[in-house]
Amino acid sequence: MKKTIGILGGMGPLATADLFRKIVLMTEAGCDNDHIRIYIDDNSQIPDRTAAILSGGTDPVPQMSDALRHLEACGASCIIMPCNTAHYFLPQLQAQTQIPFISMLAETAKACAMRFPGKTACVLATRGTLASGLYERALEAEHVSCILPDEAQRDTLMYAIYDCVKGGKPLETVRRPMEQLLADLTAQGADYFILGCTELPIVAQELNLTGQFIDPTSELARAAITFCGYSVK
Repeated sequence: MKKTIGILGGMGPLATADLFRKIVLMTEAGCDNDHIRIYIDDNSQIPDRTAAILSGGTDPVPQMSDALRHLEACGASCIIMPCNTAHYFLPQLQAQTQIPFISMLAETAKACAMRFPGKTACVLATRGTLASGLYERALEAEHVSCILPDEAQRDTLMYAIYDCVKGGKPLETVRRPMEQLLADLTAQGADYFILGCTELPIVAQELNLTGQFIDPTSELARAAITFCGYSVK
């Protein structure tokens, strides 16, 4: 029996669509029938993960667990989440199911070690992800050095993520701040950038930002394709 993918999505909807698109585009397939069966629960009612981590916001786990139950019922062989910050809650979710989760952070750290050996990464992410230390631990496990944005730079990232991609403000309003952020972090020692929020690959692509990037969404897509026994283009 062919393996299938369950996407625990809605965090946010555009990031979920981006992951689905990347899985399809990256799968070696000659026709429709050669693609992986994918189940998507795009649960946009999952409370904000950053607010839950930083300020006692509503616990997202009950809604995430509800989506997990639906994906289990569909028969998913693995579960993936197109939200970096949501991985803070992954251990709680994994304890609820026998279906393996594929960690976006672990796969990204492996890609960093392979593609940029001896180089320094900079993690671009939400305040929740950065405060949790999720990426620092994942990168340390692969012996990858990293630096983090300062408070003002985190403000720029949060605006790009929440106001522009999630909130619908024009991305053009954050072009110059993002270009300056990348230039400043490069001057501070960053050799390449981890787009550690699933909205950030969208920002980088739409604004055609210049730099060396690791896209965790693509790394997650690649890992899920491989897990299911298919070939990656």
